[in-house]
Amino acid sequence: MDYRILLQKENEAVRERLDLSMERIASIEKEEIRLPYGPYFKRMAGFFGLMCELLTARGIWEDALPKRWKAQTLEELARWNERLYEDILPEHYKESFANPDWAVRCLGEGLGPLLSFLYTEIRGCIVYAFEMRLENITILAETFLEVYNLFTQAWEEGEEAPREQAVRDALYWYVSDYADLYLPWRIREGLDPSLNFGTELIMKEDLTDLRYLYQFGEYISPSEMKLAAFMASLPHEVIEKMAATYTEGFRRGFKVMGRDLSKKKTIVVEYQLGFERMIRRAVENFREMGLEPVFYRAAVESVNRLSNGRRGYCSSSPNRQYEYDHRYDSALYMGNAFKERRLSILKTAYETFKEQASWCAGPALVETFGEEEFQPVNKKTAFSLNGHQQELTLSCATAARQIINQYMPGDETSFTMIAFPRPEIGPMFEDIFKETIRINTLDYETYQKIQQTLIDALDRAEYVRVTGRDGNETDIRVHLHNLGNPSRETNFENCVSDVNIPLGEVFTSPVLTGTSGLLHVKRVYVEGYLFKDLRLHFKDGRVTDFSCGNFISQENETGTEENDLRQGKDLVKQVIMRGHSWLPLGEFAIGTNTAAYAMAKKYGIGNRLPILIAEKTGPHFAVGDTCYRFAEDSPMYNPDGKEVIARDNEISILRKENMEKAYFSCHTDITIPYNELGDILAVEADSSQAALIRAGRFVLPGTEELNKALDSEAL
Repeated sequence: MDYRILLQKENEAVRERLDLSMERIASIEKEEIRLPYGPYFKRMAGFFGLMCELLTARGIWEDALPKRWKAQTLEELARWNERLYEDILPEHYKESFANPDWAVRCLGEGLGPLLSFLYTEIRGCIVYAFEMRLENITILAETFLEVYNLFTQAWEEGEEAPREQAVRDALYWYVSDYADLYLPWRIREGLDPSLNFGTELIMKEDLTDLRYLYQFGEYISPSEMKLAAFMASLPHEVIEKMAATYTEGFRRGFKVMGRDLSKKKTIVVEYQLGFERMIRRAVENFREMGLEPVFYRAAVESVNRLSNGRRGYCSSSPNRQYEYDHRYDSALYMGNAFKERRLSILKTAYETFKEQASWCAGPALVETFGEEEFQPVNKKTAFSLNGHQQELTLSCATAARQIINQYMPGDETSFTMIAFPRPEIGPMFEDIFKETIRINTLDYETYQKIQQTLIDALDRAEYVRVTGRDGNETDIRVHLHNLGNPSRETNFENCVSDVNIPLGEVFTSPVLTGTSGLLHVKRVYVEGYLFKDLRLHFKDGRVTDFSCGNFISQENETGTEENDLRQGKDLVKQVIMRGHSWLPLGEFAIGTNTAAYAMAKKYGIGNRLPILIAEKTGPHFAVGDTCYRFAEDSPMYNPDGKEVIARDNEISILRKENMEKAYFSCHTDITIPYNELGDILAVEADSSQAALIRAGRFVLPGTEELNKALDSEAL
């Protein structure tokens, strides 16, 4: 069914309201508005005027297909894209009302952040216009007018501006009242293949004509254009190989976990724009498995946005500082009442779409890497969560995950992830891309055998000791579960090419008691952020302290070192700890993909690898939930037939008594690269040791093959 037909009735129902709102907003541009608020309201009115132009150009006002839009030249479409996003691009952001600093400077400390929030919400109209969701545009237009009327009423009464609380209340009720529209839609678009806006573009557009990129409504940078052009230039057999690696990894994930893929009907595909040629072929592969793709866009409204990153299909960010500034916009409305309302709506929505939820096999993600380093600026003018709101946000996420698990049990679904570079990685982009394809398709059987050798040694150990070198101060002991029957049980999963591509790691859920020490990495990317001198201290498997040196200057003579340390701690808490004050060690792993490490050294991109690849280039530690959350009771077997019994720890086992204490809704990996790695020793109960790695090199007999990449000329 055409996506437009699904929304036709809804759009017809709001058309009169939308027309009236747009007519009233258009008149604002001609009105005399008291300073300092006039520039804000006129700019917002101008933005709505741009949305009317867009709706007209897209053919939304008529019943005909948007032929007018498709007929435009590449240059015309590029200009449209610039007009839509120019206000938040870095070169214009300094004087944008989306920037809380500028909003506060112009509109005051009280009203500035509120009106900046409103403008950020209104910018969601761009994608609503492309997706023909006129009800959402109507809601935002009416909310804008409601706020504007508060100002005009105050001026009529002789006041300089309305009370801050009146504006805050209007925005709170906008979020609360329409949560029952935004939240169910978000759930549905992640489950229902009939919402096929993205699918239609990917499967039917001419991918050799780069104008197709502008049909999504996302910001299109030179990077997306170059990536799409490069993908169009690749031979058919290369596209086939990329897609097959990705889709076969998903199928194999179901197989190794002993789950029945034939019971599933849909798969959620997440990727960044530019990869459509590969994605189209992957969709064909998934359909051959009996899975219909579901594509949903990264969220634009505050109630659905994530504070860390974006999920769904999207382009590169037009401005990462803009997204960082608004990561905690939920502070405007997060409270006990809203938390309960959110969970109630979520439960009702999943009950409504429970059939679609039962069809879902899980997500298949294509990640990217290579973006330029981003050093965020912490602004006092931006919204931030207070302590109570942080607790509510975390408990809400945990409760939401439990609701989702009721309708999509973790032991009935799987996932797969693969990563490729973006053009921003540098002039060697094409060579790095081709090398990444090779890394993603290394020989399965070779690594399986080598990794089994490591596991055999590890399974004799009571604990593993990991140390750093050359300035890396890591010194940590990781305790392992006791094997009741070593001939049939193992602590470590032998991970080859299935859910996590590329292959190359053995991992476990360690025993927390006795797991203590310091984890230190000099430079590491986590969730797109570069961390410098990252330190996490553990005691009995729990993070007791954390810090980074991102904000510390070597020439700091201003007496602000304490503030710099605090900012570093706040960044670690936000990105790695996901707002938690402490987290357990959910995973310990040893990466074996020395070929990926050699690639990173050859091209000088070690600090820009995504965790998906980086975690295979040394030992890594994940804080948060175990790899088996919500599936701990499902048996897991290695290729040698042994059951992986290390699926729980002292925290996750609490699910049997109190689910809220067992999970943290996060799992964040941190890798020590080989060049910072000292030794990895498997220490047995009698204190005898088996060295797996010495000074960053594999020394266990049977694993020496892994050193060939480390010895390559590239290093």
